[in-house]
Amino acid sequence: MENSKRLLIIGFVFPEPASSAAGSRMLQLIDLFKMQGFEITFASPASESEFAFDLDKIGVQKVSIVLNDASFDHFAVELNPKVVLFDRFMMEEQFGWRVSEHCPNAIRILDTEDLHCLRLARQNAWKSKVEFQTEMLFSDVAKREIASILRCDLTLMISEFEIELLQNHFKISHQLLHYLPLFVDQQTLLDSQNLPKFNERENFIFIGNFLHEPNWNAVLYLKESIWPKIKEKLPEVELHIYGAYSSQKVLNLHNQTQGFIVKNRAEDVNEVMKSAKVCLAPLRFGAGIKGKLLDAMVTGTPNVTTKIGAESMYGNIAWSGFIADQVEDFVSGAVQLYTNEKYWLKSQTNGFEICQQRYLKDKFETQFTLLINEIQEDILKRRQFNFIGEILKHHTVSRTKYMSKWIEEKNKK
Repeated sequence: MENSKRLLIIGFVFPEPASSAAGSRMLQLIDLFKMQGFEITFASPASESEFAFDLDKIGVQKVSIVLNDASFDHFAVELNPKVVLFDRFMMEEQFGWRVSEHCPNAIRILDTEDLHCLRLARQNAWKSKVEFQTEMLFSDVAKREIASILRCDLTLMISEFEIELLQNHFKISHQLLHYLPLFVDQQTLLDSQNLPKFNERENFIFIGNFLHEPNWNAVLYLKESIWPKIKEKLPEVELHIYGAYSSQKVLNLHNQTQGFIVKNRAEDVNEVMKSAKVCLAPLRFGAGIKGKLLDAMVTGTPNVTTKIGAESMYGNIAWSGFIADQVEDFVSGAVQLYTNEKYWLKSQTNGFEICQQRYLKDKFETQFTLLINEIQEDILKRRQFNFIGEILKHHTVSRTKYMSKWIEEKNKK
């Protein structure tokens, strides 16, 4: 049956909003498309974990798909989606040529989550103990990621800094990029009036998915360099570490005597965040905007983070705490926030202002709806404008198609 409102999402994993910001992001995208009246199918080659969100509850069909297998072709033809959303560039690489061949008129949207080539370049610079330079961006991962962006009709970006980077260093047209960050709804901000007060909160908190290398690195940094200095100044205070997929090396950091408490995954991020007095996020590399810091601001929890942690999050509004890249400055900011109620309240207010001015859902949903309608009305013209992307699609289909078919035949044997 013909339907101009059918969306196929090809997910890297099935969304786990309680495990990562990426999971929350996916549910926000699903909600935006549902508001436009789309029927949504979520497909992924990944196994569905016990922590995956129940998509059936929100009327989204779940489908398991297989890499390098013609079964996807039959599935795509039968579904006949009008919009296909690729969750990260790896999914566009794997399935994009099949979508082009069997659903050529479907709008292709890429959601980057964050810019992988930027995160990897910063990580490599840190490990090599050298200062990050923009020349480090031009890696094989960047070639793959930029090619994926060019092959798509639209790429969703959560960071304005990364949009500028793509435009200035990779010469990507602004018409191919759309700023759509994580967001909060008005009711959530109204509920902030009922949050615990300064003297009703205690301890520091860190939270983050430990499958994500920047989070593991940040916790090691806390353990080895930052927390001992904070503990020396505030001997009765604890740091509670929450994170999905805590490996044994993470659990081994637990030390009750030192007040370094590893608690594994949080069942409800908002509950543990709003009971803490200060959030610590000493991120030394990474990309995108940080879900943990948005969660902290929403729950009225001031934070101390780094320049990379706060990157592209606050515009010209005062930050909701301290931004510090040196250990002594980080420790000083943490202690001041924990002990100075006046400064804590000011930082909390700044956080609410950042949410209100920069992340309110109402600021993004109408614009996004209009853009999708505009693309649908003249997809041919848009693709003619992006002719380099059409060239890349043509050659990718030719190259990747036969490699995939070779793997498929090999698997049969």
